[in-house]
Amino acid sequence: MSSARGTSRTRSYDPARTRAAVTAQLAHVRTAVGELTAEQYALPTRLGDWTVRELVAHLSMAMGSVARSLELPAPSQAEATLQEYPFASEPFAAAIDERTRELAAGDDPAELLARTADEFERLVSGLPDDRLLAVRPGAMRLGDYLVTRCLELVVHGDDLAAATGTKIPYDRQALAATTRLLADALAAKAPGGSVEVRVPPFAVVQCVEGPRHTRGTPPNVVETDPLTWIRLATGRTTWDVELAAATVHAGGERADLGGYLPLLR
Repeated sequence: MSSARGTSRTRSYDPARTRAAVTAQLAHVRTAVGELTAEQYALPTRLGDWTVRELVAHLSMAMGSVARSLELPAPSQAEATLQEYPFASEPFAAAIDERTRELAAGDDPAELLARTADEFERLVSGLPDDRLLAVRPGAMRLGDYLVTRCLELVVHGDDLAAATGTKIPYDRQALAATTRLLADALAAKAPGGSVEVRVPPFAVVQCVEGPRHTRGTPPNVVETDPLTWIRLATGRTTWDVELAAATVHAGGERADLGGYLPLLR
């Protein structure tokens, strides 16, 4: 699969640390789901008309994608890159929604997630990092695909916390991988070097066409914290809201990123 969104440097992720991050964040989410009440399952979420029940079913579907891919023939070569992943879900939104509702209607959410988590851990423990998986948006190496599972767990774990008021811990490596993946996606969507985006302590990228900064303090700088960045990049909040709340600091005539966000819908 080729991308028309531009290119930026390719970031590498340590496969062992990524596996550990997925395991840890999945355990955090699973614990939180196991403590939900029937009333909490009926609460609305910030994902359209999905309730918490649909959200948990979707988490199970996201983590079950590895098992589903292993039922298909192994692809002959990788087709998709990590930078493409945040942009790839929109064409499949209707199918994802339909399958999510089917799962939510047919299974107990906590039991479904527990079964899926157990299956995931059992299968992944025996797979090499370079095993190719037939997944959306295209064939990916397991090591790369697990980075996207960090994103799913962190983003939807945050959705779950927002809907229920439950505090869900964030594994540091899972949060870092999610932050970096979305920062790199911004650099791919808006290639250039006129704006420096800082999300300490995890990511710094340059983006947006214009004069490239080479020395000293960049003339256009955006800085925010990881969770605010993740919520901006995934449409859970807006640029104007976070500027007004002073959770985003933007300086310079090119530092308005509102037109490039969200990245993942």
